[in-house]
Amino acid sequence: MKYEIKYKPSYALLVVTLEQGEMITAEAGAMTYMDPTIEPHTRKRENSFWGTLGLSLIGGQSFFVNDYTANAGNAEAGFVAAPVGDIEKLEVAPGKGYIIQKSAYIASTQGIDLDVKWEGFSKGLFGQGLFMLRVTGNGQLFINTFGAIDTHTLQAGQTIIVDNFHLVAFSETCTYKVTKFGGLKETILGGEGLVTEITGPGDVHIQTKNMKEFVDWLWTLLEPRVQSKAR
Repeated sequence: MKYEIKYKPSYALLVVTLEQGEMITAEAGAMTYMDPTIEPHTRKRENSFWGTLGLSLIGGQSFFVNDYTANAGNAEAGFVAAPVGDIEKLEVAPGKGYIIQKSAYIASTQGIDLDVKWEGFSKGLFGQGLFMLRVTGNGQLFINTFGAIDTHTLQAGQTIIVDNFHLVAFSETCTYKVTKFGGLKETILGGEGLVTEITGPGDVHIQTKNMKEFVDWLWTLLEPRVQSKAR
């Protein structure tokens, strides 16, 4: 499958060219345009009731994904995600999977498996609004970030500490530990909350902007107007 990422890094758009019979899967609502020869098919992201219920509990992601198939020659389609930011392609292969933030997923080629029921990262994150997906298989994965993507390649035994709201993805070959930021005082007053210690070997992808902080900043502007109208 041919692809191009346009308008990097702030307003990135993923443009794919599918050959006849090729298919790409994308998050519901991610499509911006497509040729009329592409046939979309909507399906549940997770076939089981409990998997769908789990998605409703974690929020953010749609219950559904769309499969786009080129039925008559080459065809083009464009995809984006809601946050203003960058798009990056990750190559997934056997033994080279990724753990990604659920909201970062845009699209993936055939052969990619998204494990929405994976719970290996959820321990200790209750109340942080951060849930991760385990990506395995063989193909290409496209992720979106809020802001630009900052990639760190860790050698074996090398560790980096990442704020959880800036963490986008890391290689499944890495080990990790969710922990508090410093002591109790730093966790409460330091503005960081929980962080993740990630140890290589593998890649760590970080987003340069923090959606939670952005929302909090917007609320400082909107709150006075909301309160004045409520009076």
